[in-house]
Order: sequence, then C-alpha cells, then structure tokens
Amino acid sequence: MIEVIGLTKRYGGKTAVDDLSFTVRPGHVTGFLGPNGAGKTTTLRVILGLDAPTSGAATVGGVLFGSHRRGLHHVGALLDAQQVHGGRSATAHLTALARSNGIGRRRVAEVLAEVGLTDAAHRRVGGFSLGMKQRLGIAAALLGDPPVLMFDEPINGMDPEGVRWVRHLFRRLAAEGRTVFLSSHLMTEMEHTADHLVVIGQGRLIAAEPLRVFADRGTRRRVTVRTPQTAVLAAALTAAGATVDTAPDHLAVRGLSAERVGALAFTNAVELHELTTRTTSLEEAFMEITAGHADHLAGSR
Repeated sequence: MIEVIGLTKRYGGKTAVDDLSFTVRPGHVTGFLGPNGAGKTTTLRVILGLDAPTSGAATVGGVLFGSHRRGLHHVGALLDAQQVHGGRSATAHLTALARSNGIGRRRVAEVLAEVGLTDAAHRRVGGFSLGMKQRLGIAAALLGDPPVLMFDEPINGMDPEGVRWVRHLFRRLAAEGRTVFLSSHLMTEMEHTADHLVVIGQGRLIAAEPLRVFADRGTRRRVTVRTPQTAVLAAALTAAGATVDTAPDHLAVRGLSAERVGALAFTNAVELHELTTRTTSLEEAFMEITAGHADHLAGSR
C-alpha cells in the first residue's frame, strides 16, 4: 500500500505539491490524473525517495522507500523509459539492476520473456524504439517481483498490440493482490485499465474514488429519448423536475433516470422509439471537474 500524508514539496518559491494526502490500496489499478503541472511526477519522485518532501511523508508498506536496502523487492517503478544507458544490451541493463538487489540471473531471462524482449535481449538499448524501451522499463519494474508497482506514462510510443498487452498486464498484477499505481494523460486508455482514481490539480487533491464514481460526477450524463410526441413528453419530464433539451425527433434529458423517463412516457401514453442512457466519459468528467485547477504554477512538475 502507498500512503501520502500531508505531502508538500516546494522548489524555491514554487509549490509543486500542497498538503496532499491519499492512499493507494492493493488489488486495484489506481490511475493518477491531473492537468499538466499538477504535481504528479513530483509526487511519484517523493514516494520513491528521489526528492525529499518539504513537509509531510510518503510511505510504501508503512515505511519510507529509502529504508529498504534492496528496493526492487518492495517497489518496481518506471518513471522515464529513456533514462537507460544506450550502449548496454537489455540483458546487461537488467543484470546490473538484479545484481545490486540480490536477484538471480534467471529472473532477468524471465522478465525479458514476460515483456516480449527475448529476441532483443542482446541488442544495444540505444537502437530500441520507444515502445521497446517502455517494455524494458516494465521488465525492470517486475524484476524483484514486488508487491507495489508504479508507472508514469508507460504506453507512450507503444503500438496497439503493446497497449493491449500493458492493459492486461496491469490488470493481472492487480488481480494478484499487488498495488498498481499508474499515471497517464491518455484518458481513454485509463478508462479501460484503471478501476480507482487519484486526481490532483495545482498540487492539491481533487478526488480519490472509484473511476466510475468520478465519471458519474460529470454533468453530461443524460438520457436520450426518441419519440414522435416530443412536446407531450417534454412537458411531463419538465414537470417532474428534469432538464430537457428538445430537438424535432428526440429529447436529451438530465436529472431523471431512464427508468423514470420510461415510466412517465407510459403514464402519458407516449410512444417511444429509443430510450438510452449516455454516461459521461472519463475525459468529459475530467475536463469538467479539473477546469478550475488547470491554471497551474510555472515550475510545477
């Protein structure tokens, strides 16, 4: 489990993270969202002990990450796939990490196979595409078989097959009882992968809740009704407290469920050709809910 408690991080006179608190629990893929400059990368760096907090704390399994002698057994992380020595082979890169964490060479071959890089194991990383470097970074995160995994934009540069593979991998890791914390700006992919969200803006917490609960907070959720009797039904729905946008052949209804709309149509003998609930997408909800938090401070990361 990851716990962030009253975390504040300042760089000079700029506040990147401001009294931030949240918990990331095992058994879920938790998405980490926020506008550019919201403080996501800074938060990840503090959790991993790469930056020291100005105040507050971030712990993994109840302790500071830096207290672990062999960190890869406790947390696996991918923050930047490009930060790897281009002159080394994939095997050499992972072997060096394994040796420093007391991990056997057999595990290197296992994670290379898991991420689909066995055939490229002895090639220099400098010749890898970005998608291949992402796979190598994921292999490094998996190397110590850790209970906690953190990824920052892990699908950048991946082709559709790679994106699908990552999605299933993260879900499987969570199903095994691990804590999976995923930062990404790709809302559609987050919607397909995560089940919980932590959303921040200007370094402060906006939401920490199941993804579907967050998406349902968007006001664009509506019921579409197609009927030849729009005027009759619109009057009945308005009287029941709904907000109704009227078009020649359909109504867009907010404030009432599809079941309630259908019941009112039946009561008023209105013929229905369509009754559909349109849920708010994650992207729509995110843009609406974070709109007041997008004017972030220069200097945030």
